[in-house]
Amino acid sequence: MEYSGELILGNLIKLTRSSEKKFKLGNFKGALEDKLKVNAILQSKSCDEKTIEKYREELSSLYSSKFDLIFDHKMKIDEIKVNEIVKILERKSEEKLKKLDYRGAIKALRRAEKYISN
Repeated sequence: MEYSGELILGNLIKLTRSSEKKFKLGNFKGALEDKLKVNAILQSKSCDEKTIEKYREELSSLYSSKFDLIFDHKMKIDEIKVNEIVKILERKSEEKLKKLDYRGAIKALRRAEKYISN
């Protein structure tokens, strides 16, 4: 079972890095597709809490920045508010996707990920 968790984590990290690379190259649709695959894996039954925690640690290293306003804001609010913000951003992403605004959709998902990272 441990090997399975490592495989899932490896796929999550690979897809996340691929999404970031595509985003930086301006391929917003491709970046969004990769990010949606990541979310599907995270919500599946095959992904346990330990894998999710390791993935959040990886997100922290991926999104680390000297000037991170989201990190500063996250430090001042409680977990309930963080979850509300993440849900709002995910809904915003879905709305943008319905309008075929791939850039807006991926930006909202990336912001949501920054809130859930450690």
